[in-house]
Amino acid sequence: MNKITDIKLTDSLINNLYRIANKNYIIMEICGTHTVAFLKFGLKHLLPKTVRVIAGPGCPVCVTPQKLIDYAIDLSEYAIIVSYGDIFRVPGSFSSLEKVKSTGKDIRIVYSITEALDIAIDNPTKMVVFLAVGFETTAPATANVLIKAKKLNVNNFFVLPGHKLIPPAIEYLCSNGVKANGFMLPGHVSTIIGCSAYQSIVDKYKIPCVVTGFEAIDIITSIYKLVEQINNNDAKLDNTYSRGVKWYGNAIAKENIATVFRTTDSEWRSIGCIPDSGLELNENFHKFDAMKKFDIKLLNSTTEDNCCRCGDILRGIIEPEQCANFGNKCTPEEPIGPCMVSSEGTCAAYFKYGNIY
Repeated sequence: MNKITDIKLTDSLINNLYRIANKNYIIMEICGTHTVAFLKFGLKHLLPKTVRVIAGPGCPVCVTPQKLIDYAIDLSEYAIIVSYGDIFRVPGSFSSLEKVKSTGKDIRIVYSITEALDIAIDNPTKMVVFLAVGFETTAPATANVLIKAKKLNVNNFFVLPGHKLIPPAIEYLCSNGVKANGFMLPGHVSTIIGCSAYQSIVDKYKIPCVVTGFEAIDIITSIYKLVEQINNNDAKLDNTYSRGVKWYGNAIAKENIATVFRTTDSEWRSIGCIPDSGLELNENFHKFDAMKKFDIKLLNSTTEDNCCRCGDILRGIIEPEQCANFGNKCTPEEPIGPCMVSSEGTCAAYFKYGNIY
């Protein structure tokens, strides 16, 4: 489909939305990339006023708990700390990886965990710890590298596991009364786990769900399909991103995750502990677990800043503009909470794109 066709189809779908959106609808987008795209394309201002799209807990950096960042900071006393760029400015209890790096600690940004393993191989006398964050999208890469490290018998490479799983988070929202009557499901995650991973949620909670891509036409199509389902009182699982997402997902990626990890209860920052929503290294890969290698006792770890409302934003209770700190005390240059730090963070997206249309 070319751009002109996309524009015409998008325009037609929006016109049809105005025709059928005859009551109030609340649709939650689970993916942080959807939040950015929704605002960047100006879709928020094109929808009927009866259709409200809210953000959910789909930013992996935003839901990484303070304690994990605190562990990484403490481990910088003993090891080279490596992770993705988005996590560097996220505040822990008392500092951030970026601030600690400025004091001279060896903390490095990489684009891939493969680079982290290379650092360990190139520095055999030093310990290297990779802070592994992300959803099912990045977990296969962590698994692949750990399988490789085991084959190569690398003894100075470790992972601080922080991967989280999307379906348990959606189930948590549903069981705790989320104020949404339809979900836009994440495209990236779904390429790995497949549409089938969500079927039990649709069956149990009778809530419409649509797997969604990242172009404007993808998002508008998904919103239209959700409004149709809600109007018809018909909860089903649909897929508007079939060019990237299949029913069972990526079998090899899922097999590698199962080889390296097992599920565990996991803390989601500003939300709480969600059962079976995290990944920890299984017994065959314990030698790479930084938590088992290093005896770190956190003395300074604290709870969240009680003036930060990231938790309410991540659960769709409020939008960023409803937080008193948004845009004044809390900005991308001086963030109070993680939602203003990550490139996929809801507050950062609203700050950058919220008023450009």
